Amino acid sequence: MCGIIALILANRQGVAAAELFEGLSLLQHRGQDAAGIVTCGQRGRLYQCKANGMVRDVFDAQQLVQLVGSLGVGHVRYPTAGSSSHSEAQPFYVNSPYGIVFAHNGNLVNAHELRQFLDKEAHRHVNTDSDSELLLNIFANNLQQTGKIRINEEDIFTAIEQLYQTCHGGYACVAMIAGYGIVGFRDPNGIRPIVYGRRRASHAALPDHAPDGPSDMAYDYMFASESVALDALGFTDVVDVRPGEAVIITRAGIHKRQLVTDRVFAPCIFEYVYFARPDTILDGVSVYNARLAMGEALADQIVRVLGPENDIDVVIPVPDTSRVSALQLSYKLRLPYREGFIKNRYIGRTFIMPGQTMRRKNVRRKLNAMAMEFAGKNVLLVDDSIVRGTTSQEIVQMARDVGAKKVYFASAAPAIRYANVYGIDMPSPHELVAYNRNEREIAEAIGADHVIFQALPDLVAACNRFNPALKQFDTSVFDGHYVAGDVSAEYLRMLDSTRNDDEKMKRDASAPETIGLHNHFGK
Repeated sequence: MCGIIALILANRQGVAAAELFEGLSLLQHRGQDAAGIVTCGQRGRLYQCKANGMVRDVFDAQQLVQLVGSLGVGHVRYPTAGSSSHSEAQPFYVNSPYGIVFAHNGNLVNAHELRQFLDKEAHRHVNTDSDSELLLNIFANNLQQTGKIRINEEDIFTAIEQLYQTCHGGYACVAMIAGYGIVGFRDPNGIRPIVYGRRRASHAALPDHAPDGPSDMAYDYMFASESVALDALGFTDVVDVRPGEAVIITRAGIHKRQLVTDRVFAPCIFEYVYFARPDTILDGVSVYNARLAMGEALADQIVRVLGPENDIDVVIPVPDTSRVSALQLSYKLRLPYREGFIKNRYIGRTFIMPGQTMRRKNVRRKLNAMAMEFAGKNVLLVDDSIVRGTTSQEIVQMARDVGAKKVYFASAAPAIRYANVYGIDMPSPHELVAYNRNEREIAEAIGADHVIFQALPDLVAACNRFNPALKQFDTSVFDGHYVAGDVSAEYLRMLDSTRNDDEKMKRDASAPETIGLHNHFGK
């Protein structure tokens, strides 16, 4: 999972970099592996800074000052495919045609075929293993077929429509065309999220004699993976890019077009379970309200499994994502809610850390159990989901170490048993704790007295009750049904062989650093 952002200011003399930096900081939860910003100054000159690390580590005041320009694109990354080398930090750039900068969240399921096409037919060089670079080059190649010195909106819509026909998977993308404007689009099923909004320009547009000509814009515009980034920066009228829709924003105005209409709308339900911030609204659904509803439904499931007269003494969330669900669950079950784990906020998300050993160590560094809330009690731990089981096992053991009598473990999501192919770097299915295990066997694996999972229909109902127009979600990690219908058994076998922890560690250890791609270009 990654976070993407793009900004165009009405004032040509404005500085986009500072707000792109703030926006990326608000999307940091979506990726901690790398961060990058590319801006566009006068006459189409581009400026870049990107590297491995958190947003606060990659950028400082001096670097932001050097990112000149009133429009730009930013990205925070965790690796979905390929290694975590510096060369795969985004945004990516191609100079031909027109100078295009590109950032992407998601995953392509036909990357191998696209790579062969770009090599053998389009003759475009691809420098990394990232499917984001494939999307960029497909887009660039489509634009190049116009043969024009200057392009217009119709050319861009045509290029994206052709991209939809050839690129299969889940993706949300932002692009910047040097000296022209920014573009946002979303896969035809709407699996990955992207929103945009506007803000009344703080400064008047430049007069007609300005170096780059006049601006007709009265508003600044921003694309982002989540609405929270726009809210914090004062953008309003926030709407979702629709599945199969492209939105082009230039200083002449905003242009949008629905390019694909025959696909089912099925956003990824795991955004609501785990990835998105609770103060985000995606596709008309408040993530906070959805998690409250998940807690209510999970309370009913606990009564069905453990009975109304169970022996639970206290409900304790696994911070932070499960807090909202756990609080509503405790309210409905009329059980005390307590904060039993204190979190070190300077440790990253263990879900997206490489290697079992690293994840296991960081659970203990990240959380500290307070004995007074556990000693002599039967505790119900509530988490958003259980993936590998590594974190869950450590947390259960921590509860027992400080004196818990019984440890029940409840998941606000169903059991995860299948690979994710649309942009979440789930492990190999064989590394999922629920793979080929029932609830009793999962409880034994993580050391709990009992495990309770949310029922899938209840999870779906918890989300679409706030937007009945959402008839379907991508729930493939729970049921193995891939909504785009583009996943072969051969692809899943390939994924299984490349996503296991051993292979990832080997790739990262052997990946050479690419020289010369990380400086500010345009200097």
